[in-house]
Amino acid sequence: MSGSSTGPEASATIRIEYTDAEKARHVLEAISPDNYDAPRGVEIETQVEGTSLRLSVSCARGVGSLIETVDDILSCVQAAERALTEVLE
Repeated sequence: MSGSSTGPEASATIRIEYTDAEKARHVLEAISPDNYDAPRGVEIETQVEGTSLRLSVSCARGVGSLIETVDDILSCVQAAERALTEVLE
């Protein structure tokens, strides 16, 4: 067994569909500041494609780190969606 604490590179792409492109853009804007502080070995790309928000995460730190990162991002997405619902409704 290797003495390295990093695992093999892992990646995930998540697409979240919204009713309109504006809501997808609002969620993207709300979570984007978090992407600037991604840990070393983690790359996060986000973009709006039509009415979808696409999140791509690549992690050189192994599957466990990928899962933690995706979980954090989805928690931020959920919080942004709740805030938008409160503001827009």
